[in-house]
Order: sequence, then C-alpha cells, then structure tokens
Amino acid sequence: MSDPNLPDIIYTKVDEAPELASYSLLPIIRSFADAAGVSIGLKDISLAGRILATFPDYLSENQRQSDDLKDLGRIVKEPEANVIKLPNISASVPQLVAAVKELQGQGYGIPDYPEEPSSDEEKEVRARYDTIKGSAVNPVLREGNSDRRAAGAVKRFAMNNPHSMGEWSSDSKTRVASMSGGDFYSNEVSATLSAAQAGDAKIEHVAADGTVTELKSGVSFPEGTVVDATFMSAKKLDAFLAEEIEKSKEEGVLFSLHMKATMMKVSDPIIFGHAVKEFLKPVFDKYGDELKAAGVNPNSGIKDMLARLDDTGKGDEIRAEIDKVMSERPPMYMVDSGKGISNLHVPSDVIIDASMPAVIRAGGKGWGPDDGQHDVNCVIPDNSYAPVYDETIKVFKESGQLDPTTCGTVQNIGLMAQKAEEYGSHPTTFEIPSAGKVRLVLANGDVLHEHEVEAGDIWRSASAKKAPIEDWVKLAIERQKAEGCEAIFWLDESRAHDAELIKFVKPILEEKGVADKFKIMAPREATRQTIETIRKGKNSIAITGNVLRDYLTDLFPILELGTSAKMLSIVKLMNGGGLFETGAGGSAPKHVQQLVEENHLRWDSLGEFCALGESLKFLADQRGNEKARVLGKAVETATQGVLDNDRSPSRKVGQPDNRDSHFWFALYWAEALAAQTDDADIAAHFKPIADAMKTNADKITQELAEAQGSKADIGGYYHPDADKTAKVMRPSATLNDLIG
Repeated sequence: MSDPNLPDIIYTKVDEAPELASYSLLPIIRSFADAAGVSIGLKDISLAGRILATFPDYLSENQRQSDDLKDLGRIVKEPEANVIKLPNISASVPQLVAAVKELQGQGYGIPDYPEEPSSDEEKEVRARYDTIKGSAVNPVLREGNSDRRAAGAVKRFAMNNPHSMGEWSSDSKTRVASMSGGDFYSNEVSATLSAAQAGDAKIEHVAADGTVTELKSGVSFPEGTVVDATFMSAKKLDAFLAEEIEKSKEEGVLFSLHMKATMMKVSDPIIFGHAVKEFLKPVFDKYGDELKAAGVNPNSGIKDMLARLDDTGKGDEIRAEIDKVMSERPPMYMVDSGKGISNLHVPSDVIIDASMPAVIRAGGKGWGPDDGQHDVNCVIPDNSYAPVYDETIKVFKESGQLDPTTCGTVQNIGLMAQKAEEYGSHPTTFEIPSAGKVRLVLANGDVLHEHEVEAGDIWRSASAKKAPIEDWVKLAIERQKAEGCEAIFWLDESRAHDAELIKFVKPILEEKGVADKFKIMAPREATRQTIETIRKGKNSIAITGNVLRDYLTDLFPILELGTSAKMLSIVKLMNGGGLFETGAGGSAPKHVQQLVEENHLRWDSLGEFCALGESLKFLADQRGNEKARVLGKAVETATQGVLDNDRSPSRKVGQPDNRDSHFWFALYWAEALAAQTDDADIAAHFKPIADAMKTNADKITQELAEAQGSKADIGGYYHPDADKTAKVMRPSATLNDLIG
C-alpha cells in the first residue's frame, strides 16, 4: 500500500442538497461500516471550503482550512484510492460572489472578489479566485474515464413506476437554433503531437501592429496528445442572437438560451453576456456608459444588473426602459415564472444538460412569464453538440415521446481522464482584446495552430492525452463485451478533434478484433440510431468525449428514469483506484430553499446508495476485506427495498422526505445484514439493530414527520453551521440512539 494512513473509503463534503443529506446519511454509513472494520474519511470540496483553503493568509489560525481538493488530487493517483464523490457546485461568478459575502458575514476576513482588478494585489486575489470558478473540482479528481449507467434495480423500478412524459406533437414549434458559421465547431483545428513537438507550449496574441502578447505559457503536452484550437466570432454571435430574438417573436415561441456557464467557466459566461446585451440592446445602447460606471457586467446576468441600477443615478429611468424593451421582445423562458426569474437572470440558472432534457421530457414545452407552458426556441450557439438536441426533437416530432415502461437504456463510456476535452473552462480560453492573430507555439518552435481574430472573439484550446484516450477505448471494449449490446462511438469525422480521436479508435478496435462490434457515427446520426434502438426495448452504449458525456448522462436518464440523480457512475482511476460518483445535482438549489422554508428535503439519495454499494465491493476486491463485500451486497438489497416499498422522498411537505428514506435504507440494510449467511459475526451484530429499528419504526417516522412544516435554520447556504444542520437533518432521537 502506497499510503498506509489512507482511509478505506473517502466521502466528500460538498454543497446544497447533497451535503444536507450527508448530515443524515453519513452517520448511518459510518456506524454500519465500523462493524466491518471499514474506515470512512471526509474531504471538503465544497465551494466555501475551497474558498477558505485558498486564502489562509487572510484568516485566523482557528479559521484556516486544509486544501482538501489538492490532497484528493494526490489521493486519486494512489492505487488504493476509493472515493465517493457527491455533486458539488461548479461556481459561476454570481455564486462565487454570494459565497464570499456569506463567509465574510460569518466573520471570515477573506477579500472581496475583484470584478475589475486594477492593483497588483487585486490581480493576485482575482487569480486565486479564478482557480475556484467553474468546473474546478472534476478535472482534479477524474484521473480515470467514466462508466455511467442505470443500476438494474433503478431501471426496473422506472419501468414499473413510469414518470410523466409530455406528449409530442408533429406541429410543435419547438426547435433548436445554432450558428451557421463562425462558431467553435466550424473554426476548430486539431493535431496529434509527435515526439519532436512534445513539451511546453505557449499561446500568443499578435496584434495588427505586430505587438506580441503572451496569453499563456508553460502548457505541457506529452507525445501523442490531441491538441485543438478554435474560436467563436463575437460579431457573428451577436448577429445570430439578434436574428433568433426576432424569429422567436415572429414564431410566437419562448426565447431561451442553453449554456453551461459553470463547466465552461470562461467561454460560456461571455456568450451569456452577449445574449443579455443583445436582448436588452436598446438599453445598453442608450445607457451603456452609466451601466459600465455602475459596475454592470452583462456576463453576470440581469439580476446583477438590476441590483446595480440605483448606482447609476438613473435607476427609475433605466428600469422603465428595461420594462419597455422587455415588452417588445419575445417572451422569455423562465427559471421561476412565479418569481419572475428569467433565463437571462443568472448564468448558472439554466444549465444545458438539465434544461434541454426538461424541455424535451415536457413535450417541447417550457414555462413562460405568464406561468404557462409554451413552445420554445432553444438557442444553443455552438454546433458541436447542439445537433444531439435538435435531432432528438425531430425524432420525437416524427414518432412521439419515449415510453418509460418499455424503452431500453443508454449507458455511457466517457473520455474525461487527465482533463480531457476541458473546453472553455481552464486557462487556455481567452476573450481577445484586439484584432490580429492567436497562435499556439510548441516547444520546438512549430506554430501548431493559428487563427485570424477580431476584438471580442472567444478563442480556446483543449487537449486529450494519449493514455486516457487508449484507456477510454479499452474500457468501451470491456463494457460492450459485458453487455453484448449496440455500442457507438459518437465521433464526427468531419470535425477536426473527432477525426484525430478516430485515428486512435479504429486501430485499437482492429487490434483487439472487435471492430465489427462497434459503430462510429456523428452525434446527430448517433442520436437517431440510439433513440430507435431503445424505443424497441434494446440497450445501447454511447462512447463519447467529456462534454457529450456530461450532456448524454442527463438527457437519456431524464427520459428513461425521470431524473439523472439515480445513475450509477464509476470512474476506474488509471492507477488502480476507484471514484464513485453519485449523479447530478442540478435541482439542488430548489431543494435547499424548500428545506429552509418548510423543513422538507426532497433530495433523493439513491445515487449515494448505488455508489456506496459499488465502493464497498470495490474495497473488498482491492484490499481483500470480505466483510466489506457483505456490506456492499446488503446495500444492493437495501436499495431494492427502498424502491420496491416506495420509500423514496416525496416532493411535498408533510410527506416522507430524504430523512425518511435514509431510515428505511438503514432498516433494510440492517435486515439484509442480519439475514445473510456469509459472515456470522456481522449477522449477529446487526440482528438486534434490525429488530430495534423495526420495533421502533412507527416512533421514528413520527419523530421525522413532526420535524416538518416550519422554517429550518441551517446557519448558511454555502457554509451552513454544522451543529444547526445536524440538528435539522437528524431530528429523530430514537434513530440517533440506535445509530450512535
């Protein structure tokens, strides 16, 4: 063992609803694991935790926090790593600013987030904060590729208890709109580096007058790395947005923008800002100077803009102009129509991988400002993956929605190890300051990629290393052999990056003698083929890159299961460890709001149950702990019990919630352990616990029910108080006594 002090399993402390649920579930896990000699560690990767770890020099000694994300980044490279990772916040700027303000209000002396840094100190602070924004966690932890699928018990339950599906009509006006040129897709170039080209590279901007500015240095590329570069034209983006706003009005549909301003933390907030400016163009044309002087940044959304209007000295005047423009624009897709929160209010409110499946599941309908459902113009500027949603909508218009009671399932094998395809989210994405060229220069002096750009264009580079690509293909071969079903590499040979990946894929498939088991199809064609397959009740494996992995593992689960939070997600770390992810957290903010207002948490921990079972079985294989295997097998039985007996959380206050589901999971887990015959000591240990839980079931559920209905004080949103939150999430004294 490389690290003898490494806990058997490391759980992650995260944010929002998944973290609240942990206050209830983790004590149960620790109590049960202790009986098998399994140690459970905890690492804080929450947004607040990462902020505090980044600014120790601003804090008192007792306020300082270890850099758990950095530590986990080391651990996942250990062969013994066994990590259960819950969904964490990928922070947009408004979320980051809100978290900073909350921490400051709790007495932490961290600096403000400098929106426009001027001094060297502010620039240094901004650079530190920028390491926290967006998808800062996953690239560090994902030292392996993704194997994501619906657990058998979950799929069977969904088929027997189908969720609602909106009815698709062939005359639906809902559609996807994307740029016809000038986007990342059309401008992409890609190459695979030779040994002579490997090493440290740099990215330069060459202005029209010949001035060379180094945008980034020290970007290291090993031999065999696929390196891309591309840009989006700001002028063509604005023209496209203006056209789609007008088309939406003409067609009588909602205007909606679908981005990922969290994962693509540099590029997508800029695109979002272009949409805000274009939608409110008359306002910015008339009051641009005043808005800029008040610190308005369109990238932060309309909500932030409205909050700063009084600082302009013309607040009422500008509000009236905004109302006038909004009345002349098409109605906007709403995040919360009851509260007037629109698509363009906050960049992190509408996340494409959750928002597009929601529209599709609803039969092409979205909520408008009138609190009614309407057809939608789904604006996805870049064409890289927009065809997936476009084709899904076309297929459903032609053939109707899927039937959850009969449809098959789509598994996913995703290329994501070692920061593969981190588009638009890391320090190789730039908003171009002036017209000229951007070029990527290799260690040997070769100019690998070069683009002519204009001021405001968004240029980005991304890469995928050779070892993760090869591991991805081999993982796909393993899964196809295990499942024996259709398997498709979602790769577009006419796209530069995908063409380079195909050069890896085909030789490996041929070398392994399995080329006839796989298809290689562009995303649009693969979408139609896959839907046709699962409509017949058959299964398909989608083998994709990183971003498409993110999109498909929400799209298909939401259509098949009604949610993506119940997926089983296994990351086989390349050095031998395991990372077990627990599903999506896109609806977590609304869950927190309901808990605070009504003391009801509707978050479903089924993903955690699935991950826990896999983690325990992996531990048994990894370290020869057969008691862990007994626990893991019993987790599967308990999970099945939760589903079969309808013990999942309900949505409304007064009904069983997340805490109830944890109690029933614990009871079914204890009963399964008491009944098993593989380990007599474990059976003897859990028999009285199971009996006591069963005897006290009515009392426990009554104590849990009595906790609901009133406001809950957890002491903070991003950084809740541990004691207050534990009191809220563990309200049954009877259960607490039994668990310890």
